[in-house]
Amino acid sequence: MSLARCAASAAVPACKAVVKQLCSATCTRNSVPRARYLVSTATARPSTAIAKMYIAEERGSAYAPDYRVFFKDESGPISPLHDIPLWADRAQKLVNMVVEVPRWSNAKMEISLGEPLNPIKQDVKKGALRFVSNVFPHHGYIWNYGALPQTWENPQHVDPGTQARGDNDPIDVIEIGERVAARGDVVPVKILGTLALIDEGETDWKLIAIDSRDPNAPRLNDVADVEALFPGLLRATVEWFRLYKVPDGKPVNRFAFDGEAKGRDFAYNVIEEVHEFWRSLVSGKVADAADINKTNVTVEGSPGRVERAEAAAILGKAPPRGLPQPVPLSVDKWHYVSNL
Repeated sequence: MSLARCAASAAVPACKAVVKQLCSATCTRNSVPRARYLVSTATARPSTAIAKMYIAEERGSAYAPDYRVFFKDESGPISPLHDIPLWADRAQKLVNMVVEVPRWSNAKMEISLGEPLNPIKQDVKKGALRFVSNVFPHHGYIWNYGALPQTWENPQHVDPGTQARGDNDPIDVIEIGERVAARGDVVPVKILGTLALIDEGETDWKLIAIDSRDPNAPRLNDVADVEALFPGLLRATVEWFRLYKVPDGKPVNRFAFDGEAKGRDFAYNVIEEVHEFWRSLVSGKVADAADINKTNVTVEGSPGRVERAEAAAILGKAPPRGLPQPVPLSVDKWHYVSNL
């Protein structure tokens, strides 16, 4: 949703004022923020929900090492990992998803754990920017891909179901709705289930979700509904995760539970657990977690909490937005891999 489109939207009366405030304070020729969706942070009673808008601001050049996507709320820069609440509407069991990778794209973007304010950046391996390979018949990511804020898969915790430690990241989520999201979107999603990928020996949960505003959302309430409404998607998802690293010389990934997708209630229990792990992390109670930057502006009692002016100064040091760099031609290549 563009700033102009958001400001003109009669359906969101608060939107225009918020965008005007943000633009007057932060829009310059070097920073072009994009309005992302209003989500509600609600208490037990829906009438007390408070509308929140998040802005994605790109800095640097896409497909270059300096590329970053920073996040803002109505008061300025925030951390998408620490400051965007997990729950969009707890009464309706909707959680916020931060979109890192839009469907059909290849650039492996992720929340930067080690940098102040945790902007999205492109992953780098062996000095090269990472793009996922196209394993036939799939092209890029086959769903919108991202993470839930205020979650952390604790590498010191061995999950009794998977018998593997956490992967030291926020929990991943695949969103299966019909809209191709944009990088930096904050989307209220309904959780339907989860897969338990074992990635290089670590537990790497893959939550299955749908945008709560998707036309099919009312018909999807648990993982069995996914197969009924979108036949073949779960099978294709397991295949995608098993094989996507094979073109890079890595072994086939495996799953716990024989690749079976666990249901909604199981998935929500996992979410509650990794949310509590995050609470311990951001409060400074976890030893050996210096690799994760805990700078935030809203978490009470957190040693990493800073004033809004300091957060603005962090964003101010980022490079101006530049033109996207060319994507390597090899990114378009098909890879034919046996489904081992």
